[in-house]
Amino acid sequence: MSRRLFITSLLFMLLSPGLCRAADEKPKMKGPITVTSGMLSVDNKEHTALFEKNVVAKTSDMTMAADKMLIFYKEGSGDVTKIEASGNVRMFKETRAITSQNATYYADGEKVVFTGEPKAIDGENVVTGSLMTYFIKEDRSSIENSRVFLKNRKDK
Repeated sequence: MSRRLFITSLLFMLLSPGLCRAADEKPKMKGPITVTSGMLSVDNKEHTALFEKNVVAKTSDMTMAADKMLIFYKEGSGDVTKIEASGNVRMFKETRAITSQNATYYADGEKVVFTGEPKAIDGENVVTGSLMTYFIKEDRSSIENSRVFLKNRKDK
């Protein structure tokens, strides 16, 4: 098998969660995941894929970008178990954005934990803290040591 075909097959297996799910189970994320980067290194023994240089991961409703993303996957199934993003992390969903220096996605809990000066922005409202956890399925967040700036809307 050529190296290019092997890498393409591996990426398809890694980035297509849910192909083998039961029909009645809810998907964890909407749509397929597309990852682009300047460099990809795969370690089959450690079951990891390292994306570097301007990494962007997109689903149909969410985008995450970072300088580097390390993806951990299960042997055999190739299911993603964890993603560690580092360096200028940005996540966008609808009108909201979260920025930080580091973020870790946990597939089991369907959550993303942001550290390193995390900041959430929704319009003109801003929340900062020492640690932010975004629960994807529930579309809710928790923030430790929070500081909130809310812009009052003017009555019309």
